[in-house]
Order: sequence, then C-alpha cells, then structure tokens
Amino acid sequence: MQDNGWDRSAQAWIADMGEQGDWGRRTFLDEAMLARVRAGGFRSALDVGCGEGRFCRRLQEMGIATTGIDPTEALLQHARLCDPAGSYLKAAAEQTPFADGAFDLVISYVSLVDIEAYEAAIAEMARVLAVGGRLLVANLTSFSTARAGNGWEYDLLGRAKHFTIDRYLESRGNKESWRGIKVINWHRPLSDYMRAFLAQSLVLTHFDEPAPVEDCSAKADKYRRVPWYVVMEWEKR
Repeated sequence: MQDNGWDRSAQAWIADMGEQGDWGRRTFLDEAMLARVRAGGFRSALDVGCGEGRFCRRLQEMGIATTGIDPTEALLQHARLCDPAGSYLKAAAEQTPFADGAFDLVISYVSLVDIEAYEAAIAEMARVLAVGGRLLVANLTSFSTARAGNGWEYDLLGRAKHFTIDRYLESRGNKESWRGIKVINWHRPLSDYMRAFLAQSLVLTHFDEPAPVEDCSAKADKYRRVPWYVVMEWEKR
C-alpha cells in the first residue's frame, strides 16, 4: 500500500481542523451535510475516515449513536481524547469489522479523495448500510482535483482570470501540501465515482455543489466561480 502521508501529517491536520473545522468545512460543507442528517431521523452512524473525530462529535450532539473509523492512529488518539465515551476504531475503509446492515447512516466526509481502493471502500460502505439507510458523501469535485498547478491563472495585475484543469479523465494520485500537511489526494473523473456507487445498486437521492455560506470575502468569491466540493446522498433499497 502506498504511503499517503497521513501518519506524518496527523498533528498538523489536528491543528488545522480545531473544533470548528477548516475554512472549507465551515463555509461550504458542515451545513450542507448536517441539513441532510437532520432530515433523515437516523439512529446509528458510521463515519468512514473520521480523522480527529470532529464530525462524529457533531452527530452525537444530534443524538445519533456514532462510530468513527480511520487508519491513522494519531488522529484516533485525538478523537478519543476529545470524546472519551465515543467509539473510535482503527480500520481501513475497504475492510471494516461490522456486520451487514449495521448502520442506517454511513458518512464519507472528504475521505474518498484519500482512498486508493475507492471501489472496494464504496462496496464496504454499502455492505454495512441497512436497507433504507443513506450513504452521505462529501468530496472534492473532480474539477478541483484535476486542476493544473494551483488552478488559477492571473493577469499582469494579479487578478484571477480563470481556473484551468488538465488530464481530467486520467485517474492519479496528486501530492498535496498545505500548512504542514503533506498527503496524497486522488483525482478521478466523476464518472468513476458514479459507476462505483451504481455498481452497489444504490439510488441517488440528493446531489449538490454547495456554495460558500454567508461569506462575502474575496476568497469566497473565487470559490463561487469554480465548484470545489460535491455532496451526494445515496439510498440502499
């Protein structure tokens, strides 16, 4: 298995997330994800790639019995420190220690982009999902992961002209680095992900490319010009 950098980046990630999450989660994703959770009346949840456990804690605050799994021990240790009564297990997304249909909600909150064997991971998420349950996925869009360089092209005055992508149909692992975090993120065309979900006979019930919430900054404006995240909800029937 390829070293994806998470063991070395765990402490930097913990510092970056804090309790409120990074800018992208606060500004785009938390409300988009929580709105779907609130609408579902869920009782039990599995957070696949839970990291430092921040979103697990949000789910538990809503009265949902939540288990988090992650392959990075340092992140799990922090999750247990913050939530001693919680359930946090070391496990890979591709092979989990749970029975078929054990959860009525399975969460993948920007974790598929970190998983090389994504098809096996999606199959496992579907296996542990109860009939009638929902698989709720947030991920980087395939447009953003296919960016050329840092994506933006600028004019001579330093103004952002447009965003460039390249090799969109070519799946690949990209080395990413920000604020002390150095990991591999996987680019795949959206069609690859969609085929993997459909292969599990899941039914798409929600699709969104959320815009920044209540943020009028110049930074948020750039993210309104280019889709950065996608939120999908799939039902097991």
